[in-house]
Amino acid sequence: GPFTLLLYNHYDVQPADPLELWDSPPFEPTVREGNLYARGVSDNKGEFAARLAAVHALRDAQGELPVTIRWMVEGEEEIGSPHFAALAERYADLLRADGCLWEGSGFDAADRPEISLGAKGMLYVQYEVQGTGRDAHSGAAPILPSAAWRLVQALNSLRDADGRVRIPGFYDGVQPPTEAQVAAMAAQTDMEAEMRKAFGVEQFVDGLTGLALRERAAFSPTANIAGLLTGYTGEGVKTVLPACAMAKMDFRLVPDQHPDDIFEKLRAHLAAEGFDDIRLTKLGAAEPVVTPIEHPFVQRVITAAERFAGRPATVDPLVGGTLPFLGWLRRFVGVPGLSAPGNPTYWANNAHSPNEHIRLSDLARAVQFNVALLTALGEV
Repeated sequence: GPFTLLLYNHYDVQPADPLELWDSPPFEPTVREGNLYARGVSDNKGEFAARLAAVHALRDAQGELPVTIRWMVEGEEEIGSPHFAALAERYADLLRADGCLWEGSGFDAADRPEISLGAKGMLYVQYEVQGTGRDAHSGAAPILPSAAWRLVQALNSLRDADGRVRIPGFYDGVQPPTEAQVAAMAAQTDMEAEMRKAFGVEQFVDGLTGLALRERAAFSPTANIAGLLTGYTGEGVKTVLPACAMAKMDFRLVPDQHPDDIFEKLRAHLAAEGFDDIRLTKLGAAEPVVTPIEHPFVQRVITAAERFAGRPATVDPLVGGTLPFLGWLRRFVGVPGLSAPGNPTYWANNAHSPNEHIRLSDLARAVQFNVALLTALGEV
């Protein structure tokens, strides 16, 4: 076809543990009450299967596809796509296209087609503190250094009481949303009640609601403690002074922040605060990427989605998650991209959690939508 479309999917999955919380074996697909349960079925094998089914349906019905398809499928997405950059640089000519469909979107709670135009970047780091050569009796706490307290104090230096990141220069380059992006967020379906129920909270941070909540979620960078490990955390009592402590953090970044720049600023901040003894390791990095709403490819997909659904689409200018490959596609290939509602997923699918699932009705509709979208993109 005259339109060349690049598709991206991944087939690797997150670990299935804790296994005891699954109602059926995670790697034995099981149908219950109209849902298909399995690890990876939502993220992202369901969408991969829906796209494959659409391609086969069009080819069987018409003998050829309405568009030229180039398909990138990887098995390292869940660990940060460590080899994607080299591949994108080496095979940039093979990946060039008029538009790219990422993974991710479906239909929202109001049954409106969802279209996402970008994803936050990320810097993932690990901190390691060594206080003593071995764990000690906690009675020695007055005279021996505590790795646990040292780490807590270092982490506490990163944010103020209001949640603002204290790393000098952290917010340099942060771009506010455009008028078109604000308008898109204002038109999104209200999911606040469902989200509060799903996460068991009475309100969101700072009591945010409405457009202010959506802007904060999409366009605010973060400094999140993903995990802490130190000392004794088993049942009962053990009075111990931990010899070592470790923490992992992810920084979600927005345009135009860059993970390498933030890493160096983090290192400089720790040194300036007197924590240069803490070992800092970069474990992952990804650039933030966003496609403008006004781009012709975006408008063609919005039109096709609304024609298929018979109702207005909801557009998410920037999602809170990270797709590591996007930065490399932008750098080496320069293809505009988005995620369209061809993914059989919904907000309560338990992706990355026990009992991950999709609804079979969503899978059928995802195939139908992909057929409609490929057909629309092939229209001159």
